[in-house]
Parts: sequence; C-alpha cells; structure tokens
Amino acid sequence: MKITVAGTGYVGLVTAVCMAEKGHEVNCIDINKEKIEMLKSGHSPIYENGLEELMQKNKEKLHFTLDSQEAYQDAEIIFIGVGTPEKRDGSANLKYINEVVDQISEIVQQECVVVVKSTVPIGTNDKIEKKLKSKNTKIDVVSNPEFLAQGTAVHDTLCASRIVIGAENKRAKEIMLKVYEKFDAPFVLTNRRSAEMIKYASNDFLALKISYINEIANLCEEIGANVQDVALGMGYDPRIGSKFLKAGIGYGGSCFPKDTKALHWLSNLHDHELKTVKAAIEVNEQQKLRLIKKARKKYNNFEGLTIAVLGLTFKPDTDDLREAPSLTNIPIFLEEGAKVKAWDPVGIPNFKKIYPLEIEYCNSIEETIKDADMCFIFTEWSEIVEFDLDKYSELMKRAVIYDGRNIYDNETLKNKGIHYFCIGK
Repeated sequence: MKITVAGTGYVGLVTAVCMAEKGHEVNCIDINKEKIEMLKSGHSPIYENGLEELMQKNKEKLHFTLDSQEAYQDAEIIFIGVGTPEKRDGSANLKYINEVVDQISEIVQQECVVVVKSTVPIGTNDKIEKKLKSKNTKIDVVSNPEFLAQGTAVHDTLCASRIVIGAENKRAKEIMLKVYEKFDAPFVLTNRRSAEMIKYASNDFLALKISYINEIANLCEEIGANVQDVALGMGYDPRIGSKFLKAGIGYGGSCFPKDTKALHWLSNLHDHELKTVKAAIEVNEQQKLRLIKKARKKYNNFEGLTIAVLGLTFKPDTDDLREAPSLTNIPIFLEEGAKVKAWDPVGIPNFKKIYPLEIEYCNSIEETIKDADMCFIFTEWSEIVEFDLDKYSELMKRAVIYDGRNIYDNETLKNKGIHYFCIGK
C-alpha cells in the first residue's frame, strides 16, 4: 500500500522503516531539512539498534521529502508520528499534530485513512476526524498507538506484543488489518477513545511499577533488606512479573514522564484525581536526587571536587537525553563548583548541545575516572557493567562510587576497598 509517515523521530521513522520492511511503499515527510538530507543519504538522525541497517536494506521502498503536496496527494494511509511534548502545566502539546492535520486537510482529496500513532489525550482523534471530514468526507481517522521502547524500537515494532486499532467503522478496521497483515501479533480492535486510553494506561502502569520498587528500595536501605533479592522474589509471581522491578534513580525518556503528567492533567480536567499516578510522578522526581542525598552525608558541597559521570542518556542503547537523571544531577555539580568529567558511548554529541564547554568529555571510562574524587553512574551501559573493577582503585584519587543503576555487587567492591553506594541494598 502507499503509505505516508509524518515525522521522522523515534515513532515516525521506526514506523516508516518497519512498514517498508513488510513490503509497503513509504513516503516520509519532515519539516527539518537537515534530517531529510541525512535520511536521503542513508543515515539515521537517531541512534536505534538495527534501524539504519533496515533503512539501507529497504531504500528502494523508502522516500524522504520536505514537500507536503508530494507526501500526501496520493497516500492511501497517512501515519502521524510527530511529537506531543508536555506543556508547563503537564498537558500534551498538540501543536505539531495540528500542523500536520492542517496540511492533510488542505491537500488530501482522495479516499484515505489517517492513522494517529502519536500519544494524544483521549478524544483527540475525534477532533481530528471532525476537522478532516469538514474538507473531505472520504477520510477516516484511526488511533493506532505505538508500544516501542527506545533501544529495542525496531524489534518492538516488527515483533509487537499487540497491535491496537481504534476505529469507528468497519471500512477503517479492514484497511488497518490489511496494513498489518504481515505482522504476527495479537490484535485489539476497539473504538478510538479506548485505544487512546490503552496507551496511557499501559505507560502509566509501568511507571507506577518502577516508582513502587524505588520506594521499596528506599525502605530496604533503612531496614537492612536487599531490594534486588526482594524484586527477584516478587518477580517469580506471574501476577506481578519481573519486568520494571529494577530499582534505581528513576525513569526518564520521552514517554513515561510526559504520559504520567498528561494523564494526571487530563484526570484533573475532568475533576477526577488519579492518586496513584500523582504519587508515581512525585516519587520519580525525588528519586532522581537519591544519590546526591547519599553524597551529602559525606560532603557538604561539591566545590573543588572532580566528579566522574558514567552514562548521560536516560537508558542504554539510545542517544536520547530526555528526562535523563544526568540532566538533574550534573547542573548541581556544576553550580557547586565541581569539575565534571563525563563519558557515554553515544550520548555526548547531544549533551554537548546543552553543555558545550562546562564539562570535560572523555573517550573512555579510564580517562573519565582518572584522578576523580568520586564517580556517579547514571546509565547501565554494558561497557560499565563489564568494566575492570580494580581500575577504580588504581585510577581514582578516591575510590568512591555512587551507582544509580545497581550495577555492581556490594561485597565484591567492599573487598576491593572501594566505597560503594547504590539503591536499596
């Protein structure tokens, strides 16, 4: 089928490439000229495992353009995969969605299905369809939320846990089933508002799970329990499951923070407070400062100290910094007069856009920890997990580690004379 995808970020580009992999002819449109030129040259503007390889494999079926007329005029299906960042009040910013909808309403004359993959407040698809049908009654709007995780986005799309299709008529459902006929996944066929809610309810539940285990971890420290053993024991219960029970310094990324705040805002708008979601938001904000609170017991401030930071991105296997703990902690180090040395295998170019000169960026873990007074671990990159522990003692001025991801074993580091502080044990 002839598919157009609006937006070439994580959702849009991954959707486009995976649709091409399944045999569809895909046109991608973006307003960023630099991005489009990069994509035309066969390179991805985002770091995502396997994405660039699939782009090159399917280059004959993938087309990239800045021209909205070219993108929309012959499309049978239009996927909208642009960002919906949070506003200051926590609500979702639909500016980019509305801009795409305005373009479609002016250009599309043919029979067409517009598919919203972006995460939008409940009822948004209804408003979009009303606007589009005022210009073209042959357009149907479908809610088809994504459930991909950064770092595994290609796999999560091609081997989806489920495909949710929210449509209001039989024709739209049948067309969507044809789009996904080569995907091997269970289908959830429902109405648009239920599909929109499935996305929010899923993300917010996972955020709740993370915040819950982080609170348990904080209590474990006070009573002498080990949260990793606690999580292991919990995870064997099939009603609970082991995923998202890894204690640390909080969740980040492009989804959980904004989606919890958006649903909390929406519930308040309807005079219904989601107390559990509100609590998850509050717990997560406090958790990001957990390591600094531990360090405060030993240091009144960080003035004159050299701090090594390992990991800048919010999780491994992505270059995304959105809501990363590094962005909460590093400003505090800098404000108090510390020298910050940082390493990340892929996140440095993006971090340099925020702190071009204030931080010493390093090419290796060894270079980062050399002569450091303390080391903070914010991302569990495999290079850090597999790092030779003896080098901390050999290279650091003081072998003091604050680990926000519980990478290492307490006893092992204690036996090596390393002062090790982690979460929940």
